[in-house]
Amino acid sequence: MRGIELTPEIPVGEVADLAERAEAAGFDAVFSSCHYNNRDPFLALGRVAAATDELLLGPGVANPYDQHPVKLASQTATLDELSGGRAVFGVGAGDASTLTNLGVDRDRPLRRVLEAFKVAQDLWAGERVDHDGTFAARDAGLNYEPPSGAEIPVYVGAQGPHMLRMAGKHADGVLVNASHPRDLSWSADRIAEGAEDREVDQRETPEGASGETASHVVDGDVDVGAYASVSVAEDEDAALAAARPPVAFIAAGAAPPVLERHGLDEAVASDIGDAIEAGEFEEAFGLVTEPMLEAFCIAGTKAQVAEQLSAVGEHVDSVVAGSPLGPDQEAAVDLLAGAFDDAGV
Repeated sequence: MRGIELTPEIPVGEVADLAERAEAAGFDAVFSSCHYNNRDPFLALGRVAAATDELLLGPGVANPYDQHPVKLASQTATLDELSGGRAVFGVGAGDASTLTNLGVDRDRPLRRVLEAFKVAQDLWAGERVDHDGTFAARDAGLNYEPPSGAEIPVYVGAQGPHMLRMAGKHADGVLVNASHPRDLSWSADRIAEGAEDREVDQRETPEGASGETASHVVDGDVDVGAYASVSVAEDEDAALAAARPPVAFIAAGAAPPVLERHGLDEAVASDIGDAIEAGEFEEAFGLVTEPMLEAFCIAGTKAQVAEQLSAVGEHVDSVVAGSPLGPDQEAAVDLLAGAFDDAGV
């Protein structure tokens, strides 16, 4: 899968225009990022569905905390109906700091994500669900079935070892929040560990749930995808400058083992996080180092991005080009398509 993330920080009509451009350029899928302070991702995806014919469409990624998982299942089913069976359910634990701003406790994230998409699959299959686990549902059901039924692909956004293993066992695909071959190689190994039990994966009732669920064997190999921050432009410096804001947020939230893997200074990453928390964004962006840019994004000219994509492609099956795309998003869509072609990804 050759995917692209479109962030609804711009009006949804412009998101749809970019998606139409991406389809014409040869992309397979569009994911819309999910943050409460941007426009609604599902409304944006609805406009994308109307503007395109073949693109797979999905949230990238929704979390089952700031919306009830049953509501997310219905939104995804509606998108599947609206798009004629093109929906993908991207689901993950969400950003802890953002959820804290909303007063949400991100409790038991692995279990919450697993239960959310297992229950969604039951609902998409037309079942009524009683669930009492990390969330509750009483005699929940949909009054309609999506065109894809229970076969809407589930892609889990993951970064930590346990979530990666769980996704490798239970999901159709994994969207690994990483851009560097070193991180993606490590992540692919964790996914493979989970996939060792894949052939016996039947949709058990999750712990704490009650009621019967239908047997569901996960078919085929898990699709390992890099959900990578990418910035491309004709000018290398412009591409790198555009990459600084997302890299600042990535570095600030990176776990110590990830920083250590790249030889990055944990104190500098902490200073970036403090600046972001204080609202001093320009200071935070200025603290981003060249090694951080190298570790946490794919950036440069089309030729440079193609070279980096080629290295990434040795460890994954799919690549989703995520924010910021580039200083000029329209130009970036076309440049990215060319870089994907040159990289053979």
